[in-house]
Amino acid sequence: MSKQSLLIMPATKKIIFICIFLSSQLTYAGEKTLIRLGVLAFGTVNWELTAMQQSGMMETEDYQLQVIKMANPQAGKIALLSGAVDMIVADWIWVSRQRSQGKGYTFYPYSNSTGALVVAKDSPIKQLQDLKNKKLAVAGGELDKNSLLLQALMQKQGQAKVFNSMEKVYGAPPLLSQQMTLQRVDALLTYWHYAARMEAEGYKVLMTGADILQGLGVQESVPSIGYVFDRLWADNNKAAVQDFLQNTQLTKDVLCTDKTAWQGIKALTRAKTEQVNLLLRQRYCAGRILSWGEKEQQAAARIYQYLREISAKRLTGNAETIQLGTFW
Repeated sequence: MSKQSLLIMPATKKIIFICIFLSSQLTYAGEKTLIRLGVLAFGTVNWELTAMQQSGMMETEDYQLQVIKMANPQAGKIALLSGAVDMIVADWIWVSRQRSQGKGYTFYPYSNSTGALVVAKDSPIKQLQDLKNKKLAVAGGELDKNSLLLQALMQKQGQAKVFNSMEKVYGAPPLLSQQMTLQRVDALLTYWHYAARMEAEGYKVLMTGADILQGLGVQESVPSIGYVFDRLWADNNKAAVQDFLQNTQLTKDVLCTDKTAWQGIKALTRAKTEQVNLLLRQRYCAGRILSWGEKEQQAAARIYQYLREISAKRLTGNAETIQLGTFW
């Protein structure tokens, strides 16, 4: 409506119009961005989300968080691709590959925690060359990033034949932990929280994911997983997205500095002993993102090259480098 029309409008109608206009503006200003977050039903992200719920951070002035449980990582990716969720937790390799195919996804780091190579306490395996002709269990599939990077390291150290001599067994982490306990495999390359549980039970960590990267010349802490979402959606809802991401960081800090807060999510960790509980908290807190900038992103570019080469492009796709816009 023009200013001239408003001026000649009868007083009663003018008041009604102004009230309706102000009401619509207040409603618009009060709208919150709904963030539909897809997460694994039993993943460690739930620890953080539960703590956020307990502290009233599931809803703020800017956003309302809706958590949608996923059966496995692939289900989360399908949900994001189909528009069923706005955000998932995934790795930046997948984000870069999607961007190379025209998708607009981007990545914000969640955790620096890495997997580990575990052996029995009394195992004769003391160094990588001792893995010759041994049976190695690998959590995940053939394109597991930890396994590929271990292969890259052994190749760099002139131990490619040792890596090739190993019998690899792939599967779900809980099943492989059981195989290790039953002594059906000689070594286990698994995710950080499963490695922490085994370490608490007396198993020995031969090498962490960070150790593997350092052996490849990557000294920086590079997060492998993070929050993944569409960049355009995030730019259109920047205040809400930034508020949510800041609250996740705040929640991590609280869990790592306040024992009472950790007690509130302890049941979710399924720690059977206090030793397991302490080690899980220690490893979780070691994964906090303390630095994320150009140095870390350049390190990610080097990791990308190792993964691209060692997987023969099967993991990364054909793109020669990380795609522009992968990191938000």
